Parts: sequence; C-alpha cells; structure tokens
Amino acid sequence: MVMNQALFHFYEALNDFLPKTRSDTTFDYTFEGNPSVKHLIEALGIPHTEVHRILVNGNPVDFTYLVQNGDQVGVYPISLNSNTQAPDAPELPKGEVGFVVDNHLGKLATYLRMLGFDAIYQNDFQDEQLAQIASQENRILLTRDRRLLMRSVVNYGYWVRATVPRRQLYEILKRYHLIANIRPFQRCLRCNGQLEPVNKSLVLERLQPLTKKYYDEFRICQSCGQIYWKGSHFQRMQKFIEQIIQEYPPFSDDLTMP
Repeated sequence: MVMNQALFHFYEALNDFLPKTRSDTTFDYTFEGNPSVKHLIEALGIPHTEVHRILVNGNPVDFTYLVQNGDQVGVYPISLNSNTQAPDAPELPKGEVGFVVDNHLGKLATYLRMLGFDAIYQNDFQDEQLAQIASQENRILLTRDRRLLMRSVVNYGYWVRATVPRRQLYEILKRYHLIANIRPFQRCLRCNGQLEPVNKSLVLERLQPLTKKYYDEFRICQSCGQIYWKGSHFQRMQKFIEQIIQEYPPFSDDLTMP
C-alpha cells in the first residue's frame, strides 16, 4: 500500500481533542492510500459532528473528499455564532430541539428537563441504542464519549467538555443558543413526559395529608403519572433557574470549576 502524507491544522475548539504537540499548529500526518478526509479527521480523534468547515489547499470540500499526497487540510469547528451548517455535520436538526443524553450525564438531563427541553435519558442505554435514537428521532446526542459521536448514523451531536453538571448546562445553553427557549416546569423530571394541569380531586387519593391540606394546584405527567406541586422542591428549582438565567452567558472558561 502506498504511504502518503498531508499537512493538517485544526482550529479553535477542535484543539480540545488533540494532544498539545498537535494543538493549534500545522503537523504532518502519514496515511495509506487515499482515504476520505472524514476518515482521517476521526482517526485523529475529532468527531465529525464537531466539524463545520474543511479547506483543502484553500478550497472548501465535504467529508467525502479523498485526501491526496501533499494536501494541506484546514479543519474548522462549528461556531457558536454561526447559523450556517457543515455539509455532512449540521449543528441543529429542523424543528424543536430534542436531545438524547448518554448514561453518564444524568444530572444534565434532569436540568434540561427542568428548563423545559426535550431530553431522553435512561441509565441503561447502550451505545448502539443512543446512536439509533439520535438518528431515527433526529435528536442531538450529548456525550463525553467522542467515539460514540463517530458512529456514522449520528448526524447531530456534541462532546460535552465540562465535568460538573451545572457547567455542562451552561455549555449546552450557550452552544445551542437556548436561553430564550427556556420554559420551566413543562416536562417530567423522571421520564421527560409532558406536564399538564390536573384537578386536585382527581389525584386526591395519591396525596400525603399535608400536601392535601396546603396545596391546590397540581400538574401530572402524561406519560408516567408523576404528580407535581409548588412545594419546597419547587421553590429550590425556581431559585436555581433564576440563577442560571442571571449568570448566563458569562462564566469561566475553566469548565471543570464547581
């Protein structure tokens, strides 16, 4: 097999995936034959869902371009301020934004639901299931597993940089420009179902004595039947949401901070 070599340079946020020796610099990469540029980008550790634009010898190409010996390849991330889309890795599906969240981001899924966003999550999903849900339901896959985002069926996805759930939430709100779309207390924190008002008389037998006595307004999940009311838990969540809105968008670039 013929060995070829190309020059690669990855820009901005794509350097999060690279070792320091290859970060924010032009480097040689040796490969066999003429593979697609998508194959080489992912071989270097960058999921295709993170890529917005590829230039080869100064000319724009898509993921199917077959890399030639001596090519100079520049790879650019999806910009937080860009509404344009990469040919094979669009940032957002059409219509209402929906997420599928991997097993290690359960708190993030709860926060997204609290703010009213459609976020599918189960702690026993396998990688194949996550990828299929993302593909079949046109959802954005949120994960800290970059290899999961490299599955060919995944069209929309994001590698969450932060390790602390609150910072992860800020990151997703900023990434997808969602601050104006917050509609709190519209979804079940347990199962992601839609909440609807319910007459107290219809759920009276399921309420604890003090809840019966002090509360009159209730919502019920249309999927699992969980009942919600404005108790102390509601007040804590409301305060949390107010803080999120007040603190957005400024926050430290160090996403591992508490």
